[in-house]
Amino acid sequence: MELCSLAALSVGFTFVGSCNGDIATTIVQALMERADADANQLDDKFTRFMLLGLGLLFVGGQDKSDVIIETLKIIQHPCSKQAQVIVEMCSFAGTSNVLNVQGMLHYCTEVVDKENGGDDIYQAYAVMGIALTAMGEDVGAEMSLRTFSNLMHCGEPTVRRSVPLALALLSASNPQVGLIDTLSKYSHDSDIGVAMNAILAMGFVGAGTNNARLAQMLRQLAVYYHREPDALFIVRVAQGLLHMGKGTIGINPFYSDRTIMNKNAITGLLATLLAFSDAKSFILSDSHWMLFWLVTAMQPRFMMTLDEKLEMLPVTVRVGQAVDVVGQAGKPRTISGFQTHLSPVRLGYGDRAELGTEEYLSYASVLEGLVILTKNPGYEDESKMEL
Repeated sequence: MELCSLAALSVGFTFVGSCNGDIATTIVQALMERADADANQLDDKFTRFMLLGLGLLFVGGQDKSDVIIETLKIIQHPCSKQAQVIVEMCSFAGTSNVLNVQGMLHYCTEVVDKENGGDDIYQAYAVMGIALTAMGEDVGAEMSLRTFSNLMHCGEPTVRRSVPLALALLSASNPQVGLIDTLSKYSHDSDIGVAMNAILAMGFVGAGTNNARLAQMLRQLAVYYHREPDALFIVRVAQGLLHMGKGTIGINPFYSDRTIMNKNAITGLLATLLAFSDAKSFILSDSHWMLFWLVTAMQPRFMMTLDEKLEMLPVTVRVGQAVDVVGQAGKPRTISGFQTHLSPVRLGYGDRAELGTEEYLSYASVLEGLVILTKNPGYEDESKMEL
């Protein structure tokens, strides 16, 4: 089952967002055959990755997954519900679809009869589904924080353990002060599962930022959990994430001025967080290599300028906080509180860069990553103009 599940996940990584019907049918068929032959096979801890492999095929596909979700209802096994939740949440990733968030909240509040063989792990996936859906824009993300706070107070243990993971997904490489304080509070929770996931979430939230406040909190947690080897291991992982690439690499899945979602980055984040939904069976057992799935989400935070021969071209650029100027008359400033640097420069979350002079023109409308510049034919250097 382990081999089969990881093969399905690999296919999901490769064909992410393709909505490939042949592959989806093959994975669903494999699930049905195992349910009919020996239902105990689907109780294996690795089954969740097979389901995720199916879900990844439909990332951003929205209604294209309806047929598969209906087909999954035929399977007579608790994993059927898990598969439906995973496929549904992947389909609406980054869309901020309110109806989908409501559906996920319904899953979170269902009462599961564990005595009669009920399994509530699907509720953990539903919590992550709320974050995955709401991460597309800032207003939805802020509204979901309130929802997570309520789930933390009133939810079942399974739901509570996955709330920090959802916060990590919602705000990757974006260390907001309020969120850091919330995670710091959860990291001392009486439930060690909640505490460990909160520590990991602190690493995700501060990934590649070198945030001094987070670094100090993690150092204190290393002292606090010095007798808990598992928690101490997670603290070290979080510290590694915080100082990722010495502050030059981030794991935020959005690019092009936060307008486009990188589906490959979503796969890495989801697969890693799914492994942490049962950390004791995977990361803290013999599957610590699952942390490497995060590599697909890593990308440089640099903005480098090149000439038309693709050689480095240092120019002055202004870097500041991005301002929304849609619908404003005239030519308003697109950044505020800017500083002038010589490229290459590092862009933080919510930062935007623009060229300092009109000497060069950019081929790209958004200055991110590698930017190719060309000489402005109409530019005249005012400092060299003669009277």
